[in-house]
Amino acid sequence: MKRRRVLDIAGASALWPLGAVAQRASTAQANVQVLAERLAMPGLNRERGLRLYLPPSYATQPARRYPVIYLHDAQNLFDDATSFIGEWGVDETLNALARSHGFEAIVVGIDHGGDTRVAEMLAWPIAGVPRVEGDAYIDFIARTVKPWIDARYRTRPEVGQTAIGGASVGASISHSAVLRHPAVFGKALLFSPSYWAAEPLFEQAGTQSAAHKARIYLYVGSGEVPQMTEPTQRMAALLQSQGAAYTLHIEPGARHTEAAWRAAFGPAVIWLFELSARSQPGAGPGCVSNSRHD
Repeated sequence: MKRRRVLDIAGASALWPLGAVAQRASTAQANVQVLAERLAMPGLNRERGLRLYLPPSYATQPARRYPVIYLHDAQNLFDDATSFIGEWGVDETLNALARSHGFEAIVVGIDHGGDTRVAEMLAWPIAGVPRVEGDAYIDFIARTVKPWIDARYRTRPEVGQTAIGGASVGASISHSAVLRHPAVFGKALLFSPSYWAAEPLFEQAGTQSAAHKARIYLYVGSGEVPQMTEPTQRMAALLQSQGAAYTLHIEPGARHTEAAWRAAFGPAVIWLFELSARSQPGAGPGCVSNSRHD
């Protein structure tokens, strides 16, 4: 398989060139900031920037501590001006959840590395990408980024209050993260995961006890290609057989796009943090969302 074809299957998001973003007005909310300090990535000989969302009450409630959500591809999370083809609206969604549910969390967005993005988010080589850096990238988040954030911000550092997530290869590497660092990440937000490029994850998820502990939100659009939908349903079946705490939401007609993931973000946070269990289909461990379409 040619390299371009591999990246096409992974989704257009795999092709983001940092310099190709068209000029657009900023849509980032006032409680989002681009951190000045860049962190060294051990073993990768590069640095990486972070984007930070602080909850609305952060400045006014100095004794309060907050759960943390670590998300990949930070350029796409908060600001249309830096996104490739649209932002996730993470800041707008969480500001709304603060009003409607009283839920507040810190979000740490890890910038993608442009040309290094795909290699960093693959844990195993595939055709066209023989050199991968996924383990080092996950270790960077768990061992460098998280301690750095915990030392500087009022976090709730325990595993049950720490989530990681992303889309496409960002989702499959997030699943790797909860298995590789089960004492660090207790929740995973997995949008349109590229399990086709992470086959060993099925064996790991089937044998590691972390699969029984992490709370996992699986999402895929029924309009995505079979290389995305079929492995996601296969993973859901595996998690169900283990009695894992998971849900699978298959959005009718949705495709592999930022707009689809933006719409999915709020419901995913509500389920992961158990904010409104009665209104969320599949809220119990081992349940499948009743919006599933086979």
